[in-house]
Amino acid sequence: MSGLDASEITEAYNDVRNDKKETNWMLISHAAAAGNTLALSRKGTGGIAEMAAALDDSEVQYGYVRVEYANDKESTRVKFVLVVWIGESTKVMRKARVSVESGDVKRVLSHHSIAITASDRSELEEKDMVTRLRKAGGADYNGGRG
Repeated sequence: MSGLDASEITEAYNDVRNDKKETNWMLISHAAAAGNTLALSRKGTGGIAEMAAALDDSEVQYGYVRVEYANDKESTRVKFVLVVWIGESTKVMRKARVSVESGDVKRVLSHHSIAITASDRSELEEKDMVTRLRKAGGADYNGGRG
């Protein structure tokens, strides 16, 4: 599976999903040293903003991030977002492989509420993600206030 079965990826994925772990995002990139296979490149605790800052404009990368938001005054929701990053400077042939490769990634990082394909960091604003997650989640206990 081109590196996606690596234990580091599975461990980072489980950490992002675990309520007791601080890790809330991970990033999978092509590792030239490993025969250009997909490998865990970074993980962190700073949420979507930190993950977006780690993206490379010349690469295709796959991010997985935990998003927590207030549902109403008494409760919060935790949802997961898969980000398919296609940097603006990515070579054409590399972009062409994304459709097949992203299917493999989606099978490994299977538990996500929404998937976002982005090529500009402005497409990865947390407030916009929360709005999309509320719409995808069905019931909106926030009275449509986003």
